[in-house]
Amino acid sequence: MICGVDEAGKGPVMGPLTVAGVCFNDEEFINALGVKDSKKHTPKKREMFEKIIKEKCESFEILIIPASDIDDMRKVMTMNEIEVFAFTKVIKKLKPDLCYVDAADVNESRFGDNIKKQLPKRTEIISKHKADDIYPIVSAASILAKTQRDREISIIAEKLESKINKPMGSGYPADQITKIFLETWVKTYGKLPPHTRKSWNTAKKLMNSIPMKRLDDF
Repeated sequence: MICGVDEAGKGPVMGPLTVAGVCFNDEEFINALGVKDSKKHTPKKREMFEKIIKEKCESFEILIIPASDIDDMRKVMTMNEIEVFAFTKVIKKLKPDLCYVDAADVNESRFGDNIKKQLPKRTEIISKHKADDIYPIVSAASILAKTQRDREISIIAEKLESKINKPMGSGYPADQITKIFLETWVKTYGKLPPHTRKSWNTAKKLMNSIPMKRLDDF
């Protein structure tokens, strides 16, 4: 059994991290499908591929780690360690013989070795940077991770946008729409919105920008 694993949402200040794994008995079908890194497909095409992948694969697994859990884990772990934990959890569920992973660590071999340490010895791990560009089976996993995260973001946005009548955007710190949304929320409520990663520098800076009340203000 051959598997690919990838994530979506490592860097955003809002929303979950999603990690997806997908298994096929051989790579022939997925190689012929024409999948690429999820960022290189339109949302509509990703959804089309997602349906085909889920129907044709032997098995798949998607792990969703909410923002609040990421904050808790970051008290004792780095983001790379969180990804090792999440990738390992997905791979253990799928039980492949060979697994390709998109390396989150600057040292791709170390990332793979840290996963392999926690798996049965029979599981071979191939860890590469830009694996979602190199291996179609990892591209397939990236599509499952991205489409799931997009759905999660849509649900969050639907709940929060009406509270301040502003669009939430993608949840990434560099997204101007997200930046305005967060600033408006903090000015309105004096705190960060739900589903925000409070351990992110963007979130900390926003909270630090709130003027402190003096004693004579009370």
